[in-house]
Amino acid sequence: MLKNRIITAAILIPIVIVFIFWAETIWFSAVFAVFVAIGAWEWAGLCKANDTIKILYVISIILTLSGIYWLNNSLLYNAIVLCGAIYWLFAVLLVVAYQKQCNLLPRSTPQLMLIGLLLLIPMWSGLTILKSFSENGAALIMLLMLLIWGADTAAYFAGKKWGKRKLAYRVSPGKTWEGTIAGVAASVIITACYVIVSNKNLDDSLLFVGLSILTVIGSVFGDLMESLVKREAGQKDSGNILPGHGGVMDRIDSLTAASPIFVFGLVSLGLVR
Repeated sequence: MLKNRIITAAILIPIVIVFIFWAETIWFSAVFAVFVAIGAWEWAGLCKANDTIKILYVISIILTLSGIYWLNNSLLYNAIVLCGAIYWLFAVLLVVAYQKQCNLLPRSTPQLMLIGLLLLIPMWSGLTILKSFSENGAALIMLLMLLIWGADTAAYFAGKKWGKRKLAYRVSPGKTWEGTIAGVAASVIITACYVIVSNKNLDDSLLFVGLSILTVIGSVFGDLMESLVKREAGQKDSGNILPGHGGVMDRIDSLTAASPIFVFGLVSLGLVR
């Protein structure tokens, strides 16, 4: 299992990095729209939708993303990201309530599919916003990815070695407080390296560190939210397209929360100019 995870990551990560730094915004957005489309198909499956509904769902999301890109309106992008960030306040409530044996997750397929829109469209919009920053957009996307990858890796290995106290055992039995703390610590180190290389002033550096911690905490809830839906659907993974990782949603679940939170924080705190 671990071997397959490493092999798949070794193939995908260089491809992602190439698109982050060298692809034009239109191609970058198009490639991530493909990931969104696959994720939408998998999410609709978790919602117990039939194949016809799944196809219509994917087509509607693709058309929505195309329309957003074509309009190219900064206010629209920011509004979508804001909606995504606000949604995660609701998602935290769902996860915490479920852990306390109070299931507030919507049961109907349409409601769950609406949640999928709030996961996928703001994530894609946030990444497209970052890529559009000509000065340091690619570096910020890379920072976001490193925060997620670094926190996930640190949490995994720290949890394996020292993990004893379960974070949310009713939602995801494998996550521990020790692993989560290690993930947050990794995010601080990664961000510290970024602000040093970028020659940020002290105020901006502290804001970056604080935002990175919040982003990683959000990414944890992104993972937990998908775990909650999978648990209710009776599925271990969202799909099997990625050997050792499951489906695309299993890989971008953290990003669905991290992207809108990170981008909203950057814009509202004036960390991008």
